[in-house]
Amino acid sequence: MSKFGTLYVESDSFFHRMEPSLKVLIFVLWSITVFMFLDLRVDLVLLALGSVFLLFSKIPFRIIRNLFIVVLLFTLTNALFILLITPEYGTVLTGSTTNLFYGLTFETLFYIFTLSLKYISLLPVVMILIFTTHPSRFASSLSKLGIPYKWAYTFNIMFRYIPDIQNEFKTIANAQAARGLSIKKDEKSIVKRARNLFNLTIPLINSALARIDKVSNAMDLRGFGKYGKRTWYNFTPMRKVDYAVLAMTVIIFLMFLLFRIYSNTRFWYPF
Repeated sequence: MSKFGTLYVESDSFFHRMEPSLKVLIFVLWSITVFMFLDLRVDLVLLALGSVFLLFSKIPFRIIRNLFIVVLLFTLTNALFILLITPEYGTVLTGSTTNLFYGLTFETLFYIFTLSLKYISLLPVVMILIFTTHPSRFASSLSKLGIPYKWAYTFNIMFRYIPDIQNEFKTIANAQAARGLSIKKDEKSIVKRARNLFNLTIPLINSALARIDKVSNAMDLRGFGKYGKRTWYNFTPMRKVDYAVLAMTVIIFLMFLLFRIYSNTRFWYPF
């Protein structure tokens, strides 16, 4: 979390200087490309490209670590459910069967690996969008794209108050731990830790609702929503390099789109 109290990480990287609406467009086209394919080759290219972008964004790993862990846990959970519910789905997609053990096939493992890489390849561009874009500039860019400013301001508030909710959770957790209701490893029983975690939700929800009420009242007092349009204090103009990136993004997306049309393959399986 930055000194601004948001998810924004202050730096001077290329992506920090980039016009926010362009980052939104890159994220949208990247997401469309990811979900157009079920192809390991495309996932590897996007993951490699995204990793290079993430490196140039200069975001410290300690900040993105938790998000990376959450996505990894989601991917592993999804893979486990696929193995338990549809262990032969890879065979259905490929039309071939290579039995390994206990009814598990190599085709299903290859499908799970491809699907997992598909989700992970989205992660770098999501991190770049979240951690290199100031909420106010992000809202103004959404408005410039034609999105109503009320919706744009919703994203602004969301990015601003997620860290506040995290800090509130830590405060409540520490207060509950002082009363003997710990959710950390010092509590040996997993059941008790889960119960204590559940007990944190009620004060956290109450605190969040009280915060929402204060923000909405403050916005009403300032006449928010009275006019159909509004101006923005924070604004990032498009530079020549941004136009060049925009052109390259559209060209690369069109190349992937043509590849998808002419490949006409639902699931790429090389074996």
